[in-house]
Amino acid sequence: MNTPLMPKATAVWLVDNTSLSFDQIADFCRLHPLEVGAIADGESATTIKGVDPILTGQLTREEIEKAQADPAYRMKMAESKVRVPLAKRRGPRYTPVSRRQDRPNAILWLLRNHDELKDAQIMRLVGTTKPTIEAIRNRTHWNTNNLTPMDPVTLGLCSQIDLDFEVEKAAKNAPKVAESEGGATLLSASETATPASLATAAAASAPDVEREAEAEADAVFAKLKSMKGPEPEEDQD
Repeated sequence: MNTPLMPKATAVWLVDNTSLSFDQIADFCRLHPLEVGAIADGESATTIKGVDPILTGQLTREEIEKAQADPAYRMKMAESKVRVPLAKRRGPRYTPVSRRQDRPNAILWLLRNHDELKDAQIMRLVGTTKPTIEAIRNRTHWNTNNLTPMDPVTLGLCSQIDLDFEVEKAAKNAPKVAESEGGATLLSASETATPASLATAAAASAPDVEREAEAEADAVFAKLKSMKGPEPEEDQD
């Protein structure tokens, strides 16, 4: 926390009980120096009772003495010894009245750009109800023809951090697609070949095998014939 709990009440006490400059008090209380000057002149905060920041644990006496000795020094808030847990928000987010007419446009934007979000997440982001989400999704909303998709962050209905958190959470919870269900893969020739195609290929290659066997037999006979020598000529009477 960088600002006192009651800035003006703290400034009143510092003006009345210390010799700090207006700039030092204004920097610590996050006020304008002219406001501190008005408090010192009795023109402002006349009905506000001063609050001692030392008793509330927001400032130490040593810090004040150090600042009084050096006008250029800027005081720092004392670190709180008590850690107060942040209250968790329950239920849908509160939406100002001036922004409520923009919620249907934000819901339509979320449905079109982040269909992975669940209804409960959309309800947390823009502070709507489930029947309204269903009506916009099914185009049964009374103002469907006039709706325009608009970013809820731009409309001020939620912060970019909240939107990114919900989208990341939805992506982690989304079911993973199995590898077998992914892109198609080519099978090997042995897997795609059918018995009919194998028989056709065998029949096509049979004549070639027979021709090769006949050529080999002719070569063998020719070699044997050459080894016997020339045949004797028959006598002619």
